[in-house]
Amino acid sequence: MLWPRYHSLLSVMESEAGAVPPAGTVNTILSESPPGAVVPTRYWHRLEDGRIQCDLCPRACRLHDGQRGMCFVRAALDGEVVLTTYGRSSGFCIDPIEKKPLNHFLPGTPVLSFGTAGCNLACRFCQNWDISKSREVDTLTAAALPEDIARVAAAHGCRSVAFTYNDPVIFHEYAIDVAQACREVGVKSVAVTAGYVCPEPRVEFYRYMDAANVDLKGFTEEFYHSTCAAHLAPVLDTLEYLKHETSVWFEITTLLIPGLNDSSAEIESLTRWVADHLGTDVPIHFTAFHPDWRMLDRPSTPPATLTRAREIARANGLRYAYTGNVHDLEGGTTPCHSCGSPVVIRDWYEILDWRLTGEGRCLTCGTLCAGVFEGPPGRWGARRKPVAVGSDRDA
Repeated sequence: MLWPRYHSLLSVMESEAGAVPPAGTVNTILSESPPGAVVPTRYWHRLEDGRIQCDLCPRACRLHDGQRGMCFVRAALDGEVVLTTYGRSSGFCIDPIEKKPLNHFLPGTPVLSFGTAGCNLACRFCQNWDISKSREVDTLTAAALPEDIARVAAAHGCRSVAFTYNDPVIFHEYAIDVAQACREVGVKSVAVTAGYVCPEPRVEFYRYMDAANVDLKGFTEEFYHSTCAAHLAPVLDTLEYLKHETSVWFEITTLLIPGLNDSSAEIESLTRWVADHLGTDVPIHFTAFHPDWRMLDRPSTPPATLTRAREIARANGLRYAYTGNVHDLEGGTTPCHSCGSPVVIRDWYEILDWRLTGEGRCLTCGTLCAGVFEGPPGRWGARRKPVAVGSDRDA
């Protein structure tokens, strides 16, 4: 069996079912988690003071038995760190791949999207806060083993599965098992992530990913520290790792928040860094903020700010710069970097015109457009379709 982890503590959890243990104990972890969802993990070590340190992400949570990490889904249990949400999701939905956003990876195709609960960052502006900030296991209503997800994705004609809504870094073991199952049926895997992960687990994780969208939330340590409770350097390390040490196709997204990370100087620094360290072919998406969660005091991003950011990126040599979360025909268009002809025209998630060969060459001059293309674009459009992904554990 390729995915044995969900068996590991099933009998223990069944024996604890129905118990109401005191807060802060090992039994609390078991009773709060759905049956079969607690599995062992690899990236941790014991400290001299008796605590256990999680080594999955740079947060390095140091836990006593019965405590959960900041991400909520990893916890100390009987002297090791476990994942407590294996095989559980907040729901499944078929989206356009452009919604991730990925404009250069299998354009126009449907992607089966899902997340779990929790997050290892604490972004005050989180726009998926009901999932990523959830501390309620009731959020995890959908149960699905990896082979269930792969089967449903293939049955619905999805070319890929996306780990999204919350960061797949924190459900590392589940994401990898799903990716393995998908690979067996010809379905690709996409990570939508903040890139906040330690080097060793990062290598294992991206061995199974085909594409990623990395959230580069800003370009100052102050922004990361005060607004996301994180640090900038590990994210930049992840981006350089993806570019120089993997074949994973990736794109970057920066949500521009008025008065916080949208200055011309910061966008100038960010885009120059991308051009110098990652190259000019990495697509970047500047997306519009709307007030949410703990940041209700800021206005929505004006479309002009996105346009300005795109112009700065292009002036710094980035060939593929886009605007997002707005209707902007020019900001959604992919130009040929050689002759300047528009090769893909989009409105939000909808492809309106396609002027590339099946392998991604400009029909006007024959120049290759950077990306992953498999013949003509898909015709999924902007539809969003919730789907059920069942499991025999619910029977």
